[in-house]
Formats: sequence, C-alpha cells, structure tokens
Amino acid sequence: MPPLLACRSSLLVEAGSGYPFSAALSVATSTLADSCPMPPEHGRSLPHQAAELGVEPGLDTQDRGGTMRIDEAFDDFQRSVNEDVGQTRLARDRRDLFKRALISEPDVTEAFGSGSLRRSTQLKPINDVDIIAVYDASQHPDWGSPGLSAEHALDHTRSQVNRLLGKTNGSHGNEVRLALPRNHAVKCFLDDPDDENAFTVDVMPALRQADDTLLIPEKLAQTWVSADPEHLINLVADRQRDWEHFRPLARVLKQWRHDVVVTGRIKSLVIEVLALDCMPTSGNRPSGLCTFFTAAAARVNEGVRDPAGLCGEIQPDLDYDGLQTALAEAAELADRACAAAAAGHTDQALRLWQEILGDSFPAPPKPASPVTGAPTLITGAPALITPRPIKDAPQG
Repeated sequence: MPPLLACRSSLLVEAGSGYPFSAALSVATSTLADSCPMPPEHGRSLPHQAAELGVEPGLDTQDRGGTMRIDEAFDDFQRSVNEDVGQTRLARDRRDLFKRALISEPDVTEAFGSGSLRRSTQLKPINDVDIIAVYDASQHPDWGSPGLSAEHALDHTRSQVNRLLGKTNGSHGNEVRLALPRNHAVKCFLDDPDDENAFTVDVMPALRQADDTLLIPEKLAQTWVSADPEHLINLVADRQRDWEHFRPLARVLKQWRHDVVVTGRIKSLVIEVLALDCMPTSGNRPSGLCTFFTAAAARVNEGVRDPAGLCGEIQPDLDYDGLQTALAEAAELADRACAAAAAGHTDQALRLWQEILGDSFPAPPKPASPVTGAPTLITGAPALITPRPIKDAPQG
C-alpha cells in the first residue's frame, strides 16, 4: 500500500480501536505535512510514488510548470470564500452599535461580540452577528434559578433593545425593526423580517459566574446553562498566532461542508472545532488540508463536543457516518493531489483540489480522452443537498 494511504488507513483503524487520537494526529501531521511536495522515499522516483496514488505521469504533458501555480489557485479560491471587506466592516459596525448601546445601561457590566465574526471564521454572506450582554446579578437576584427567570431575562433584554435601538423611538439609534426572544438570545431584525436574508443581531443575556464562565438562559427548558464562548474565541486566536493559515482554511472547510452528502446539515461550528483538533500548526495550505481530512476522518466518530467541556455535543443530530465518509474520500483525493503536485503535475493537482473543494476552485479543463475526445471525468464529487434546521446550541 502506498505510504500516504497506508498512514491514512492505519489512522482510521487505530482511532476505532482505542488508539490515542493525539498520537494519530501526530503521525498524520509528521507524515502528511511533508507530502506537498513529497520527497522521494527509499530510492523510488516521484513519478513512481505518484503512480501508486493514482496519478498518471503521462496524462498531462503541459503539467510541468502548470497553467497556474497551486498557491495562486488557493489565493483565488480564498477570495471567493471570504466576505467582502466592506460587508465585514458593516457587520462589525452594526455589532458595535449594539455594544455601545447596551453597555450604557446601568445593569449591564459587559457587552462583547461572540460567534464566527468575533473569531474571524465567518463565511459570506454575513447575515447575522452575535453579542453577549453580561448583567449585574445583584440587580437581578432571581436570574439563574430554574423556572420562568430565563424567559424574564430574555424579555428584559428585548425591552432594552427596543428602548435603545427601536425603529420608532430608539435613544441610541433606530436600526431595530423587530426584536424576538428565542431560546438563548433575542433576535433583532435590522431588515424586513420577511426577507429570508434579513440582517439580524442576536443578543444573549448572561450572568458572569465565579469561575469566569457564563450562565445563559434556556427558555424552552426553563433553566440556565453554563457556557464559555470566550474559551473558543481564545483557542482560535491562539491557533491563528501559531499558523497564519488556520482561520482562512477554517473558512474554506466551512464552505466545503455545504456540498457534503449527509442526512440533514453540518453545523459550521462542528467543522471549526474539528479544525481546532485536526489542523496542523505549520506547513502550506495543501498539506494542511491533507492533514486535516486524514486526521478528521479518524477523529469525527468520537463525537464533536464543546471545547470548554460545558455544553456537551455540538450537534447531537449530526450524521456522523455521512461526514466520516466524506472526510475519508476527501483525504484520498488530497493524497493524490499532493502526489500530483510533488511529481510536477500541477494541472492535475488543481483538478483534484477542484473535485474536493468545488467548482469555485480554479483549475484548467480536464484533458480530452484519447479515445472519445471528451473530457476525462473525475468521479466521486459530492452532490448538493437541501439543508434542514439545526438544533439550537449555545457553544458558538
């Protein structure tokens, strides 16, 4: 079996048999981080290694040098994934307006951003932002206790938002057309609520606990639950400091999930937490994705849980088998892409990355078949499916 595929297969087996995942990830990182480009092993030529992974050295005579460098293709694709700078700035301005208004209230001790925009892992379009308003527990002594206090806290926050930012008589602005209490937060519509792409701001009331975590309302269960979104914010920031590609590739992987064939949908936070567990801390982008797909395929069936250890499983209804299959298929294609690049077949490597990441990834046309003259097909691309609603969870 080829070395890279042998490594990937062994990880899947070892993870399923109790092999420590941290050790498996270490093996994957040390093996795969060097595979793009992949040096000759044990005296074998690069074309020999490439052939073992299904790369045909003679397929594209124009490949050496390539029509586009792989790093340029990743740059172009990243731009298609990232939100426009102006739209990102607008979303942050709207978020900051809420923060300034809420912190002016005498019972609010903190107001800060949360969610993917705060972590800089957001996808486009940015249709919503998240804010946490921490209240003075001494001014709300009944909050935090089981019963109707969770609903009362959400109603209190809604009243404040309407008074501060309501369309008619807001004292700090007139941006909010409608404010609706949900399970954990108040959803504030800044656009027509009937518009499916309406921009919203979710304001979550919270109490600061002695251990610096938060206590947040859960209206449907008539209780309060502990959460630590700041822990996730700090983890992502630390990983970005370690490796400049972490946040950009987290966005790429969040985009990738949209085309994965599963029952239901894959919550973006699932992918972000998997990235924290399975992404390397060095290397280039192709090797990073290769490492991620291989390690995540071994890791995912262990469950994806709140990194702070407070909120449990991030998406209890996740189709783990479907996601694991997609990760394993992507790992195999990524192995082949890295082998193609190492053998100098840039165009073929780009086409393989396009198969993994979708048509928005730039790649030259497939070469014509010598028999039929039709483009050679690369099979196995996942189909887009219709999403369904995801159960609400407070981790992000």
